[in-house]
Amino acid sequence: MRDRLRNWVRLVKRDVVALWLAARDPRTPLIAKFVAAAVAAYALSPIDLIPDFIPVLGYLDDVLILPIGILLAVRLIPAGLMEEFRATAAQRLERPSSTVGLIIVVALWFVAVALFLWWLWPSGVN
Repeated sequence: MRDRLRNWVRLVKRDVVALWLAARDPRTPLIAKFVAAAVAAYALSPIDLIPDFIPVLGYLDDVLILPIGILLAVRLIPAGLMEEFRATAAQRLERPSSTVGLIIVVALWFVAVALFLWWLWPSGVN
């Protein structure tokens, strides 16, 4: 059961990346572009339709709404084209990730936020 769930999550992740690629490709039909872009944006967005802290309902969008959106978008994209996008997405997801790069990016964000807060802090307070 655990392996099936892990495999399903991996396939959903691949399809979200594939839909992001489809939304940017000129060969994708216009309506499919809009649906693919909306689904990919919703999947990658930190903002949920139903907040995750609400028990049971919070994960409803992740379990139901997102897969239904993916299915709709996949049906609107020609099969051959979707297979190409899935292959490209699988290649992109197999790329090695850099932990050091992640640490550098996070550190730069912390420095930027700290400098912004320092700039906002009133310096002439007596």
